[in-house]
Amino acid sequence: MRTVNNHCCRVRIAHPAWPDSRYIDTAIAPRQLCNNTRVDNRLKHSALIVVTFVALLWAIEFIDRSLGLNLYRLGVYPGELHGLWGVLFAPLLHGSWNHLASNSFALLLLGTALLYGYPRAARPVLILVYVGSGIGVWLFARHSFHFGASGLTHGMMFFIFTTGILRGDRLSIALSLIVFFLYGGMVWSIFPQEPGISYESHFFGAATGILAAFLFRDHDPQPAEKKYSWEDEDDEAVDDPDETIESSIKNRIGHGIHGRTRKDFL
Repeated sequence: MRTVNNHCCRVRIAHPAWPDSRYIDTAIAPRQLCNNTRVDNRLKHSALIVVTFVALLWAIEFIDRSLGLNLYRLGVYPGELHGLWGVLFAPLLHGSWNHLASNSFALLLLGTALLYGYPRAARPVLILVYVGSGIGVWLFARHSFHFGASGLTHGMMFFIFTTGILRGDRLSIALSLIVFFLYGGMVWSIFPQEPGISYESHFFGAATGILAAFLFRDHDPQPAEKKYSWEDEDDEAVDDPDETIESSIKNRIGHGIHGRTRKDFL
């Protein structure tokens, strides 16, 4: 019985023509299993963090509605010192269940994509978007209470989309296309629309997301690109061109000599 050992997993693979008690090893299957396991775990971990945060938002809204606390007063109020508290609390508050539901779906998808695709950059990106969008609203927005997680969702969408353009690797491009296909309409929501919608939160969320893309796009290493066996053969040929030319000349001379008869040499 033989086993295949790897740094992250250990498997045994049975040969179909042999009895079950005998095994052969392989150098491909363990690596694939390990990569798939790491990807699945990272995706589950990212989704769990986002689900926990969304559950917290629903708990806050439930308590606010049940007790009549009117927590909207903890939102950002531009130009007033007491309104600065909203920089911390505004993304946790919502004006209605529909408002919370629409932001929840966006948070689940965009948050998971951010944490999965950019695990190292996610923390500084979220801090910049969270705080930066709130400060921008406090400095420049209309005099009213501004609250909701829309600034976060816009920041994450614009970060993921812009980073995909700047990095150009397969994972970044794939995430960029997915989020833009689903939430590309956010581009229009940064402009004034209905009076009750804080387009300022959308605008400064998007602005800080783009800024974060330029600042933190290289925090995560480029994913390893898959290389095929025929590419290795081409690399070997390129690495030693003199040897290739010499062997080609010898082959041609050899074929020329073997192709002649004795009379050709007399």
